[in-house]
Amino acid sequence: MNILITGGAGYIGSHTAAACAQAGWCPVVYDNLSAGHRDAVRFGPFVEGDLADRDLIARTLREHSIDAVMHFAAYAMVGESMSAPGRYFRNNVANTMNLLDAMRDCGVASIVFSSTCATYGIPERVPITESTPQAPVNPYGESKLMVERMLHWHGLAYGLAWCSLRYFNAAGAAMNGELGERHEPEPHLIPRVILAALGQLPRVDLFGTDYETPDGTAVRDYIHVDDLAAAHLAALSYLRAGRESAAFNLGTGAGYSVREVIAMVERVSGRTVPARECPRRAGDPPALIADPSKANAALGWKPRHSELECIVETAWKWHKA
Repeated sequence: MNILITGGAGYIGSHTAAACAQAGWCPVVYDNLSAGHRDAVRFGPFVEGDLADRDLIARTLREHSIDAVMHFAAYAMVGESMSAPGRYFRNNVANTMNLLDAMRDCGVASIVFSSTCATYGIPERVPITESTPQAPVNPYGESKLMVERMLHWHGLAYGLAWCSLRYFNAAGAAMNGELGERHEPEPHLIPRVILAALGQLPRVDLFGTDYETPDGTAVRDYIHVDDLAAAHLAALSYLRAGRESAAFNLGTGAGYSVREVIAMVERVSGRTVPARECPRRAGDPPALIADPSKANAALGWKPRHSELECIVETAWKWHKA
């Protein structure tokens, strides 16, 4: 199959392109390189373009005989979304509408969408199932939820087959060492802790040490990026088999605290991580842990590399290199 991967020069998109190529599929990367990296595109054709350009999307779909789409392209900084909501709705929502219109015009009827656990907001209980109420507390999560609803209605009106994959905390680097996580600035905990261990950041800030968790710091469900990539292939195969469109949580069902992450980086690296205790950030839940049983059963997918030690070891090797 020929798969259009929007945002395929980014972190999760590039790992998924690699997985597609390994499966014998042709990944066609469509990316404007605003946050992605050209050197991460190495497994198939590359089209430099923006999803604001509906004509270019349609031309790409036709010229590369695209069979299905994996849609990663989005702005994804929670804090930035709070100060620039219009930017997020324009890019994440309006530009996705361009993609869906072009797909319909070109007869491409399957899409796997990169959604997020941020659509759940601050849940009343964990682990989080797909039936947990979705109540985003920031424009980023709201924009992803709006796209999920768009997919639902496009399915009913036009027969679009879709899967929305609600990631928990993506982390780690490719098991073969070829790809890793590069953001500027880097918002995610594990790479920030590693950069502090390497002396590339002065310290790590612990936002909240008085949560009702075992050690007082926030707990998150970390999922290895290669496991996320595998889930996208499983989701597309699920749709190609004619199964019902659906949303799936992608996580492990287990959580690690901020202090546990720091301790693991120190153990793997053999270095001390400077840390500073800070007040809680508004809107940060004490714990976000997935119930991944639906994805396990329906997609036949289970994480293989998502123990914290494996995640940190692969990320450490990548950043150190």
